[in-house]
Amino acid sequence: MKRLSWISACLLISAAPAFAAPESCERVKADIQQRIINNGVPETSFSLTIVPGDQVDQVDAQVVGHCANDTHKILYTRTSSGNAPGNPPAAQDGSQSEPQ
Repeated sequence: MKRLSWISACLLISAAPAFAAPESCERVKADIQQRIINNGVPETSFSLTIVPGDQVDQVDAQVVGHCANDTHKILYTRTSSGNAPGNPPAAQDGSQSEPQ
């Protein structure tokens, strides 16, 4: 009986990091999000997503962090809120604006 409880305790201790991984990833994601916002990027113009490390091949997404012992990646995706670099703002007088 002592042996069974000892084995159960060892299994729970070894599984503890797996249980803590989602919380750790959320904390890392929140830290990255705050850094991006502190750099002047509006919160509505991007999204961060936590994905398993083998699913990082998403179009228009950039890996900006990792968590859970590098088993998960945090992806940055720019949203279509009108701030995309391919859509320059229109000039107010109706003329075309030129890149400087």
